Amino acid sequence: MKRVLIIGPSGAGKSTFARALRDRTGLPLIYLDMLWHRPDRTTVTREEFDERLSELLRKPLWIMDGDYSRTLETRLIPCDTVFLFDLPVEECLAGVESRRGRPREDMPWVETEEDPEFTQWIRSFPTEKLPRTYELLEKYREGREIHIFHTRAEAWDWLKGAKI
Repeated sequence: MKRVLIIGPSGAGKSTFARALRDRTGLPLIYLDMLWHRPDRTTVTREEFDERLSELLRKPLWIMDGDYSRTLETRLIPCDTVFLFDLPVEECLAGVESRRGRPREDMPWVETEEDPEFTQWIRSFPTEKLPRTYELLEKYREGREIHIFHTRAEAWDWLKGAKI
C-alpha cells in the first residue's frame, strides 16, 4: 500500500478514515478539498487544480482523500489501493451536519450553515456519481486492492484488523 485513494460522497467519513490510515501507515495525506478550495471560499481554476494534482500523482507515496469524480480515472491509474465509502445518503447528510461549526484539517474554512447545492450533490451521488465510480473500479480492478464499505463500522473493522 503506497498510493491510496479514499473516495465516496461527502459526509461518509472519508477524511476521518484517511487520518487514521495516515497515522497507521505514515503515508503522506493529501486532501483534495485543500487543493480545490481557498480560505476565502473561492476555488482555484480547473487547470490549476489539475496541474497540482498531476504533480502529486507523480510522488511515490500518498493517501488521497476526496471524491472529485472528474479526476477519478486519472487518479486510479497510478494508485494501488482504493477505499470506496458507499454509505446511505442519510448517514452522509448526518455526517456533514455533525461537523458543521468545527474547524477541520481537511477544509480551509469552517462550514457554518447548510448549503442547499452541496446537500443536493450528496443526495444525487448514488444515482449520478456512484454508477460511474463502480464502472471505473471494475475497469482498473487488476493490480489494485479495492475495499468497499457500506457502513463506517466496516471501515473501522478493516482498519483494526489490517496488517499494515
